Amino acid sequence: MDADEFRKRGKEMIDYVADYLESIEQRRVLPDVQPGYLSKLIPTEAPQEAEKWEDLFKDIERVIMPGVTHWHNPNFHAFFPTANSYPAIIADILSSGIACIGFSWISSPACTELEVVTMDWLAKMLDLPEFFLAESNGLGGGVIQGTASEAVLVALLAARNRALEKARQQFPGESDGVLFSKMVAYSSDQVHSAMPRATLMAAVTSRTVASDDQFTLRGDAFERAVEQDIANGLIPIYLCATLGTTPSCAFESLIKGDDRFELNAPVVLGLICFRYKGTNEQNEALLKRINDEAKIYMVPCTLSGKFCIRFAVAASRTEPRHIEFAWQTIVANLEQMLAQDGASGGQ
Repeated sequence: MDADEFRKRGKEMIDYVADYLESIEQRRVLPDVQPGYLSKLIPTEAPQEAEKWEDLFKDIERVIMPGVTHWHNPNFHAFFPTANSYPAIIADILSSGIACIGFSWISSPACTELEVVTMDWLAKMLDLPEFFLAESNGLGGGVIQGTASEAVLVALLAARNRALEKARQQFPGESDGVLFSKMVAYSSDQVHSAMPRATLMAAVTSRTVASDDQFTLRGDAFERAVEQDIANGLIPIYLCATLGTTPSCAFESLIKGDDRFELNAPVVLGLICFRYKGTNEQNEALLKRINDEAKIYMVPCTLSGKFCIRFAVAASRTEPRHIEFAWQTIVANLEQMLAQDGASGGQ
């Protein structure tokens, strides 16, 4: 592909992406394929000669799209969607064109300095103390990571190395391995699986602290855990906290308007955890029916031993009508399930 063809095909792809996003609501949220579907649609070995662009372009709909879960479909309510916007897509083109790696300042000054400045922007938006800022001329400054799980691990490794320096002075003569074995990282019992994975890779003991009835980690409970571990000769090094705000949501009002359902946790960052007032098995069956239908997509969680359903409202294209549609879908599936079970809607 030369520059002239790149200009032509690039415009074609821009049109395709714009059409895809503008019509994404018409696509099935979850793919209707089985594991291994894709290997049956493409050669088992890499081609020896280049294929025509027209043939590759056809494979987007023939091979790729049948197996795509459409995260930016306004009926996708399983997770918080990935960042996506038209300006960001254009920025990706520029970034891919420059194709630099900013592992040091001289490797690409603009790349490094833009990261430093925008991380300070984020710290200011979060109203973090000034010493978190690179512009504070201290030890502050953020670094962009590829994923949230990666960020948790990097932060834990930084905490471990900082604690190791102090522990060597406090316990002279002890090997680093022994010191690592004494280190403890804390989180609430509602923590994401990224935290136990990070402690496993960092060879640090993970301790969960019981949350309160609002599923919040309380300072006094954390303090007691730290004091107990210090008394036992351990070294507390890290706390993985969950921060956020609590916005209102139309879906919350719909749930409260139907006494067959209950909210199971405070609504945080547009995430609603709810369940039908029945057994765990009934709620699991309800969620399976909904996802099998694939009009909307949600995922489960467990709170205090209860099987709950997570409903995330964060996609940029989600409108009030999509919330209403999701609620109608949930209620319709519940009533069908209860009818099949021979139960009344009030049970």
